[in-house]
Amino acid sequence: MEFRHLGRSGLIVSEISYGNWITHGSQVEEDAATACVRAALDTGITTFDTADVYAGTRAEEVLGRALRGERREGLEIFTKVFWPTGPGRNDRGLSRKHIMESINGSLRRLQTDYVDLYQAHRYDHHTPLEETMEAFADVVHSGKAHYIGVSEWRASELREAHRLARELRIPLVSNQPQYSILWRVIEAEVVPASEELGIGQIVWSPMAQGVLSGKYLPGQPPPAGSRATDEKSGANFIAKFLTDDVLTRVQQLKPLAEQAGLTMPQLAIAWVLQNPNVSSAIIGASRPEQVHDNVKAAGVKLDAALLKAIDEIFDPIVERDPAQTQSPPKRP
Repeated sequence: MEFRHLGRSGLIVSEISYGNWITHGSQVEEDAATACVRAALDTGITTFDTADVYAGTRAEEVLGRALRGERREGLEIFTKVFWPTGPGRNDRGLSRKHIMESINGSLRRLQTDYVDLYQAHRYDHHTPLEETMEAFADVVHSGKAHYIGVSEWRASELREAHRLARELRIPLVSNQPQYSILWRVIEAEVVPASEELGIGQIVWSPMAQGVLSGKYLPGQPPPAGSRATDEKSGANFIAKFLTDDVLTRVQQLKPLAEQAGLTMPQLAIAWVLQNPNVSSAIIGASRPEQVHDNVKAAGVKLDAALLKAIDEIFDPIVERDPAQTQSPPKRP
């Protein structure tokens, strides 16, 4: 395993982190989830990412039990707050009430006194940013989190949050966006702003929800039991990639991976790690062997010719994420 600083902070994280969105508490049984966490630890992964909303809070519980007995100082445990975790109107968003109640719930489920990174899972258009950042400051100053991060925030939102964080003397060090060969939205504005501010990316879905593994073939239905066939396992996130054009291009990556001595998943993960603003790439797994395969992407350097060949298959011109141009959602 290789390690990097999270942005310009002093926190060091594993290049590949283990995330339990979808899998823990829902898609796989707890014994299998625990086996995957053990595999992650065995391969040198020290960074674990989750969120209170995953599997209706069960994912945090599963991760907490799986990590029980490990030396806490040797781990970096991340979680998030924003999405609904209960039926009440205040069981969501980034209000002071929800943040202060959610951090306590997350710590209880994770069986830890603190998290290393507490992240705003999305931007809250219905709560003043000042209120959110002041609540995060209290979380940090009380010792319940060491660092603050965000997920899927625009460049302008990052700049304003960073300004407030400096005023409040708390370390805002990360953003967690979707990023892969197939989804490069952050390259246009978010990465330049983050480099300026000292914010590192902890990227999710480096394999585009498994599409970059090459198992989805053009002109053929998704394999039985795959994520694309399970509405509870992120099928809606995969749909935008399941066109014959995209899948045909993905198949063109196979000889490039073979020439580099890599599997398709390893190539996809190594590609995102070539971006110097990426501090860690999140992988998920339902079987330990997937973890063992994926971590071999750590430390891999892709040469310029290979990167150019990938760009020739997938046009690197970045377009704005349509979701970021829509009007803010109404509060339920």
